[in-house]
Amino acid sequence: MTQVKRLISRNAVPLLFGIVCLLGVYFAKMPGQFLLMEIVKRMARNSFLVLSLIIPVAAGMGLNFGIVLGALAGQIALILSTHWEWSGIGGLVLTALLATPLAVLFGFLAGMLLNKAKGREMITGMVMGFFANGLYQFVFLFLVGTLIPFDNPRLRISTSPGLRNTIDLGRIKGTLDGIWEVRYGFTKFPMVTFLVIAVLALAIWAFFRTKLGQEFRAIGQDRHIAGVAGISVDRNRILAIIISTVLAAWGQLIFLQNIGTLNTYNSHEQVGTFAIAALLIGGATVTKATIGQALMGTFLFHLLFAVSPKAGQTIFGSAQVGEYFRVFVAYGIIAISLALHAWQSRSAAKAKLEEETA
Repeated sequence: MTQVKRLISRNAVPLLFGIVCLLGVYFAKMPGQFLLMEIVKRMARNSFLVLSLIIPVAAGMGLNFGIVLGALAGQIALILSTHWEWSGIGGLVLTALLATPLAVLFGFLAGMLLNKAKGREMITGMVMGFFANGLYQFVFLFLVGTLIPFDNPRLRISTSPGLRNTIDLGRIKGTLDGIWEVRYGFTKFPMVTFLVIAVLALAIWAFFRTKLGQEFRAIGQDRHIAGVAGISVDRNRILAIIISTVLAAWGQLIFLQNIGTLNTYNSHEQVGTFAIAALLIGGATVTKATIGQALMGTFLFHLLFAVSPKAGQTIFGSAQVGEYFRVFVAYGIIAISLALHAWQSRSAAKAKLEEETA
C-alpha cells in the first residue's frame, strides 16, 4: 500500500492530466481516426523540441527557456534556404547544417550569460528569449531591405522594408515526413520522423552513460562538490546549453517542415513555453527530467490541445473556452512548478542551516 501511495505521489501530475485528457476525449466525442491523426501529427512535430530540454535540467540549469534562441537559429537558416531555393530532403539537411553554427554561437553566448546568473537561470533564460526575439524582429522587419540588401519579391514586403509575415515553405514541406509514411485509415505515420526522434532519445540515453554525461549529472546534484572534484563547472554548463540550443534549432526545422508555413515573426514565440509545459506535464521537475517523461508529457499535452476546443464547445457551448483552458494549463503548470521549486529550495536551505547550527 505504501508503494502504491509513493507511486501515485511521484506521478501525480501525469495521472491528473491523464484523467483530464480522458474527460476531454469523452466530452469532445471526436471520431477516433481524426483524434489519432491529430496526435500522430503533433507528436511528430513537437517531440524533438521537448527532448532538447533534458540535458540542461540534468546539468542543474533548470528549464531552458532559452531554446527560443535555437528556434530562431533554425528559422534564420530556413529563411536563407528559402531565398536560395533549396528543396527536398537535401535542402532540409543543408538548412540544418546552416542552422548549426548559428545555434552554437547563440548557445555559447547564452551559456556565458547564464553562468553569470547562477541560481536564476530560468528567469534569465526567459528574459534572454524576449531580448533575442526583439533583435530578430528588428533585423528582419527593419534592416532587411535597408541596410541588408534582400531583393526576393516572394519574401520581401512590397511596400516597405522587412520580410512578409508568412513565408511558404513548399520546397521543403513534408520532406522528412514524406520519405516513408505508413497509412492507417486516413492517418499517416511519418516513420522517418519518428525514427529521428527515437535516435535522439537513444543518443541522450547513451550520453548520460559517458564521462561527460556523468559530469553533467554531478554538476546538477551539487555545483560546489563537482568543482572540488575537478570538474570544469562553467565550461560544462555552457556545453549543456549549446547542445540544447542546437537540438532546438533542428527541432524547429522538423516542426516547420511538418507545418509547411513559417510565421516569420511569431512561429518561435511559444516554443519554450509549450515544450516546457509538455515536459512538466509528463512528471518532470526543475531538477529531474527523463526521456519517458518528455514523451509522455508531449502526448498528454497535445492530446489536451486536440480535444479541448471541441470539449469546450460541448460543455460550455463555446470552443473559445477550450482555447483559454489549454493556454491556462500551459502557463499554470509552469507557474506551479517554479513555485514548488522555489519552496523546495528554500526548505532545503533552511534544513541545511539548522543542521549546521545544531
